[in-house]
Amino acid sequence: MFKKILIANRGEIACRVAATARRLGLHTVAVYSDADAQAKHVAACDEAVHIGGSAPKDSYLQWQRIIEAAQATGAQAIHPGYGFLSENEEFAQACADAGLVFIGPPASAIAAMGLKAESKRLMDRAGVPLVPGYHGANQDAAVLQAEADRIGYPVLIKASAGGGGKGMRAVEQAADFAEALASCKREATNSFGDDAVLIEKYVQRPRHIEIQVFADSHGNCVYLHERDCSVQRRHQKVLEEAPAPGMSAHLRQRMGEAAVAAAQAVGYVGAGTVEFIVEQTGYDQPESMRFFFMEMNTRLQVEHPVTEAITGLDLVEWQLRVAAGEPLPLSQALIPLRGHAIEARICAENPDKQFLPATGTLHVYGKPACTSFEVGMVRIDDGVREGDAISPFYDSMVAKLIVHGDTRAQALARLDQALSELHIVGLATNVQFLRHVLATESFAQAKLDTALIPREAAQLFDQDKVGAPLAVAAVVAHVLQAEQALAGDDPFSARDGWRSHGVGQRRFELTYGEQTLHAQLSYQRDGSLQLALGDAAPQPLHREPRGGELVLRWGEHAARTRLYWQDEVAHVFTPQGATRITLIDPLAHAGETAQEGGRLTAPMPGKIISFLVKAGDTVSKGQALAVMEAMKMEHTIAAPADGKVGELMYVPGDQVAEGAELLKMES
Repeated sequence: MFKKILIANRGEIACRVAATARRLGLHTVAVYSDADAQAKHVAACDEAVHIGGSAPKDSYLQWQRIIEAAQATGAQAIHPGYGFLSENEEFAQACADAGLVFIGPPASAIAAMGLKAESKRLMDRAGVPLVPGYHGANQDAAVLQAEADRIGYPVLIKASAGGGGKGMRAVEQAADFAEALASCKREATNSFGDDAVLIEKYVQRPRHIEIQVFADSHGNCVYLHERDCSVQRRHQKVLEEAPAPGMSAHLRQRMGEAAVAAAQAVGYVGAGTVEFIVEQTGYDQPESMRFFFMEMNTRLQVEHPVTEAITGLDLVEWQLRVAAGEPLPLSQALIPLRGHAIEARICAENPDKQFLPATGTLHVYGKPACTSFEVGMVRIDDGVREGDAISPFYDSMVAKLIVHGDTRAQALARLDQALSELHIVGLATNVQFLRHVLATESFAQAKLDTALIPREAAQLFDQDKVGAPLAVAAVVAHVLQAEQALAGDDPFSARDGWRSHGVGQRRFELTYGEQTLHAQLSYQRDGSLQLALGDAAPQPLHREPRGGELVLRWGEHAARTRLYWQDEVAHVFTPQGATRITLIDPLAHAGETAQEGGRLTAPMPGKIISFLVKAGDTVSKGQALAVMEAMKMEHTIAAPADGKVGELMYVPGDQVAEGAELLKMES
């Protein structure tokens, strides 16, 4: 076994690898960019080396500097994590040439599977079933259009060197193909430095099922069961679970053996994932499923913890042992399969605004209690701490929340409970959206396919399970509780509404979404409280402190509540959900005037890719105006209303800050 390894990555995967290395007694070296100088993964390792600027191309993609860092610190091996250089055959070969062990497959296997088109030709020769499509080298736009027309719509355009949903577009009709192709090629160039694409038939009602494989240098290869990754947005995974619901033992064996054959065809060594698209005629007919090879990811996957949960195995430990020349610890017949596990990706994004990425500081990062596997696992893998910033330079994922149960139903209940206890304040996240997904009939009954999110959109977006009445009651109760705590034993500082005669009253003005709300609190002579919202009749308000929470009862509303302030905004968390409500301080807003209109601003930091209009153009509401790139994805900026373009404030290629005025609009 090695004595010291360098981890050529950042965030939660670097922390994850460091944890296993520490348990095995290995010393670790971190690398970091300017933006990550104080990052959690740096603190998690024994040593750290600065390798460049904040942008990945200036640091985490500079493999020469990483190799130099390994040599300078005496590391014997490099773990690439996932993303960045993990599937770069040039880097893998450079490690070998420098006398360093690359903790992953040989460069030849990465090269064989790295380009989607070439890997599909290889799998076709190996007899692995493929989706009908075009995987040729001719990248002329007219040729690609003709091939798409031949295959028949809908089709999927995919970056040949891609992964993680980047450089991928679904096209429903021929008229949309050229624009989708251009966008896909731009994103592929920016993410992978290669704009080659392939075209495939877009399978209807597809499931995305992947097989975890592991091979050693002694000729052994096994599959560690499957994961269902069908719940996706923008072709990126949102929820992953293992084993796949509805999977029969016979189908599991067929897919597992096909995955092993794919790995052996390229002389694979280490951890890998063979991804299949599964066509289903019915949600409850597993034997009618047909599976087709999609791609092989020649690395550890983001969702590997669910495989660890159902097998009880540490896949990073397996990686280290195999890379050190040891044989696989278990044969195929001895791979365990117990219970059910689900992983939720916690991302900094706004689902109600088409999953627009968010940046900001984690002012509050409250996590559920984590438990051991033996008592029902709740696990969080993250690379951030409270007070850390989520920057625009890297992926939007904040953390992974993984749960395990004896059954799928138990795992679902445990995941929803854990999500309700995950409190993040400071930037938008998808936590409540994930809870909405779990509550849908489709997910609860395992009616899974990659169209689940658009199909269930009415239940997923613009949902607020707390509601204005409970949010108002929570703000009032927590304000009273804070005032009581500040007053302590000084009766002259107390704001308890006591009057020598009559009833004391207090008014609150709040904004909730687009609504302005007025509430009136009455202090009764017997010390009780009554709260009225608007013109409604007052109702008794009861509050009971319980740890850091307040248990509220107000009329028909009752809940455990926890509240965090960010300036005037109250972030209210309850078992039902979470929401935001603003308590207005009239003195603080005295003299303010309405903000000047006619401005269209950047919703996030990023780079201008293109403007789709010019000064003087007349545009309609919803029309695409500009394309930005942020967090490795393209985002289209649309007109908020009908109008006329006055002036473009930037040119393509410019970096802009969040809130920067992109163009002027005239009504």
